[in-house]
Amino acid sequence: MRRATAVIVGAGNRGKDAYGFYAAHNPDKLKIVAVAEPNKEKRLSIAKIHGIPEELCFASWEELAGKDKIADAAIISTPDHLHVKPAIAFMEKGYDLLLEKPMATNLEDARKIAVLAQKLNRKVMVAHVLRYTSFFSKLKELIQSEIIGKIMSIEHKENIGYYHMAHSYVRGNWRREDETAPIILTKSCHDMDILYWLVGKKSRAIASFGHLSHFRKENKPAGATERCTDGCAVERECPYSAIKIYLGKNTGWPVNVITQDLSYEGRLKALQEGPYGRCVYSCDNDVLDHQVVSIEFEDEITANFTLTAFTEEITRKINIFGTKGEIIGHFGKNEIEVAVFGKEKFKIRVFPPEEGGHNGGDFQMMDAFVRLLTEPDYKGTFTSPMDSLESHFMAFAAERSRLSGTVVKMEEFRKKFLN
Repeated sequence: MRRATAVIVGAGNRGKDAYGFYAAHNPDKLKIVAVAEPNKEKRLSIAKIHGIPEELCFASWEELAGKDKIADAAIISTPDHLHVKPAIAFMEKGYDLLLEKPMATNLEDARKIAVLAQKLNRKVMVAHVLRYTSFFSKLKELIQSEIIGKIMSIEHKENIGYYHMAHSYVRGNWRREDETAPIILTKSCHDMDILYWLVGKKSRAIASFGHLSHFRKENKPAGATERCTDGCAVERECPYSAIKIYLGKNTGWPVNVITQDLSYEGRLKALQEGPYGRCVYSCDNDVLDHQVVSIEFEDEITANFTLTAFTEEITRKINIFGTKGEIIGHFGKNEIEVAVFGKEKFKIRVFPPEEGGHNGGDFQMMDAFVRLLTEPDYKGTFTSPMDSLESHFMAFAAERSRLSGTVVKMEEFRKKFLN
């Protein structure tokens, strides 16, 4: 297998610490040859790691896209609302793409990317990383083996984790719908996609309920200050304290997101001046902190999905119910229990790569992406943009249902955007 080459467009957490990290650890598989990143510190940091010359470091994606094609692929890891224009520009320039999820923050733009990829015959992999993990791959294998018969229903839960919620969806980049999109898309299009992939059928009807109930100004405790560093009277008892989350021994995620200077002094300054030091009850957030989605798929298969901020663990749990048995899975523990009716239960442990986020899934997805670029007959897991549209349809249908109090019929819903 030859080595693939790529440019990184957006050197934030995903661009630098997921895709760039993979390339740095697999130099025989992938070489990063250029970067476009407006933040100078981030740009210089990734350039140093990958040995990118100064003339191939750009402050904007437009500058890079304006040059002749210099790599096999472009990795689009800009903020969610900035995916569309660079994705289109680099496809038109001749690049294949790895496109961070969600594809876009609205269905019109997501469709635009999918249609153009087909028209130009570009290889575009959407970063629905769960499909590539050892855990969900094993679940798919078990379902296809029919060890539990025909699937009847699935219960799937995403435990965001209390401090992850505070970091990303209360204080952080995904806190406001008008700047990104509803949380069911930005956080859980992964889960809509994995349900669609496991079931192997399209959704027929969707209903949803959800609220922003806790992280609101009226729930601010007496004695709490605007920032956790302002002498807050309840900081020591508050589980969402920025001091507890960001000023401890950990300097990895999520701490490495708040500043490039990871010294204690640098982190403290970031909390005193930036968004991550704010009291979680004094932010401008408006995305939901809990939501449920009920889905009817084709062939009379049903699913319930729960998204919740209020968990200790950051993980996913799933129950799959079939006519001959059931499967219980815990993503964080890499454990699967299979109960075939009338037989003794047995457990399966999966062993993902030790490196890479999403339980090794980031590295497994990148392996698949490199093979897609370098092997003409690659037949492995591949989340194309047209396939990934389904997860976006499901997410936006869930939001429409939640806001309107109605059940969304998916055939009608899709027609509005696909015709």
